[in-house]
Amino acid sequence: MTDLPGIVITGASGRMGQMLVQTVTASDACRLVGALERPGHDWVGQDIGTALGGAALGVTVSDDAVATFAKAQAVIDFTAPAATVQFAGLAAQARAVHVIGTTGLTPEDIAAIDRAAHHAVIVRAGNMSLGVNLLTVLAQKVAAALDADYDIEIVEAHHRHKVDAPSGTALMLGEAAAAGRGVDLADVRDSGRDGITGARKRGDIGFHAIRGGDTVGDHDVIFAADGEQITLRHRATDRSVFARGALKAALWGQDRAPGHYDMLNVLGL
Repeated sequence: MTDLPGIVITGASGRMGQMLVQTVTASDACRLVGALERPGHDWVGQDIGTALGGAALGVTVSDDAVATFAKAQAVIDFTAPAATVQFAGLAAQARAVHVIGTTGLTPEDIAAIDRAAHHAVIVRAGNMSLGVNLLTVLAQKVAAALDADYDIEIVEAHHRHKVDAPSGTALMLGEAAAAGRGVDLADVRDSGRDGITGARKRGDIGFHAIRGGDTVGDHDVIFAADGEQITLRHRATDRSVFARGALKAALWGQDRAPGHYDMLNVLGL
């Protein structure tokens, strides 16, 4: 068992953190070697298994990223932008694969992650699920096939606790659609509408965010023209799809050359 890749989960008490702990411990392809939380968190010093309400797993929740990453072959990170940027540098120092599912990253954050990727493998995606990444490929192909007579609107829905909008997945889909059109998303992005906005600008890609309840994640890419609409849809009903994808990325990254990869690389799409 000790020759299996050791995985560290950051933000272990969060929704995705807990799901990742469960996914890693259930896998026969890796082992859980660390769980990280912020200093002062109630879980620090507890066994992660008992903190989750189950049997002890022999892994103590820590607030020391340097010491925890030193034990790892991979770090799976669904936290917050500032933490993720810090973790990228520390994971690179440890030569651990860093799988990033954090959203809301700024261009400056991504530049810092790019610098860390010179020294280690980083796999970053707005969404880790197989279905969403297939949807991304389809969105690009459909956008390339249709001209600007087809208005593109991206509608996403998430639980009430999500703090960023549009979602990282929505932006990933928007980037794919823009690439299909041969344009820069920054030049055509139209996020939400309120008040007297005037007519829709030809060629824009619209974004709309719904927040409510415990919605895991719904994404629609709508191509609307006079007389017809085409809708590409993905609906996640369980966070385990993201955890399984993240674990797949962590295992895929073992023995890869340093670089900044995404899930399309992992899935060979």
